[in-house]
Amino acid sequence: MQVIEQDVTSIAGSHSGPPPASGPPVVRIRCQALEKDGFVTKHPNLQVIEDFFGAYAAKDVARVREALAPDIVWRIPGHHPLAGEKRGVDEVLAFFDQLARASFQAKPIVVVADGDYVIDHHRGWSEVAGGVDMTWCLVFRFEGGRIKEVTNFAADQHKADLFFWSVYRLKPIPDRLA
Repeated sequence: MQVIEQDVTSIAGSHSGPPPASGPPVVRIRCQALEKDGFVTKHPNLQVIEDFFGAYAAKDVARVREALAPDIVWRIPGHHPLAGEKRGVDEVLAFFDQLARASFQAKPIVVVADGDYVIDHHRGWSEVAGGVDMTWCLVFRFEGGRIKEVTNFAADQHKADLFFWSVYRLKPIPDRLA
């Protein structure tokens, strides 16, 4: 095993968001590389992440489902309507459907793989309901080549909570209690 760094545009291209003026966004990936017969290959979990984000951007639910373990746990910290643990593929997909209402865009900063983990640090923003623009970090844990567990971290959780409350308002009483 050796540590390599390489510029990759395909992962960035699978995220939405405006490319810089000089061309497509470039993601710096640092990972343990696998070397066999003199060839260096990408960490297999990075390929899963690349395929996952590509499928998500294309709204290809079948391919998104393939990347996720059936018993996945996706954690969204905070005190807002989308916060909490999503358990199983169906709950995660329902969360993604709700998240789409916020019209989030993302631009990767760095994606790192090591062992069973991938860390995705990115700028995420939306202009809905007054907007939000900050960095986020997703920690992916893999098992059997699939995404088994994800925890999402916001650079400013209070700001994230306020944003999500502004997008996902509660129904007025008594409708909320029905």
